[in-house]
Amino acid sequence: MPVIGMGSAPDFTCKKDNKEAIVEAVRQDYRHFDTATAYGSEQALGEALKEAIELGLVTRQDLFVTSKLWVTHNLPHLVLPALRKSIQ
Repeated sequence: MPVIGMGSAPDFTCKKDNKEAIVEAVRQDYRHFDTATAYGSEQALGEALKEAIELGLVTRQDLFVTSKLWVTHNLPHLVLPALRKSIQ
């Protein structure tokens, strides 16, 4: 897994720019992307990585996506639902 990655916490004024920035990051050889449900960026990240794969810029096997279990979900009965929501 690459040591350096791109964070995907969006500029909340324009989520479209976040998607475009992620595709450009793939063009610039970024392969590690960080997200979190609390950022609200998981869908844009997924769409951007799908687009990058469809454009032939990268394969899924080349990519590393990390996320976080938010502290408010760090209770036994909340962990699995939070993780499932994160990977939808």
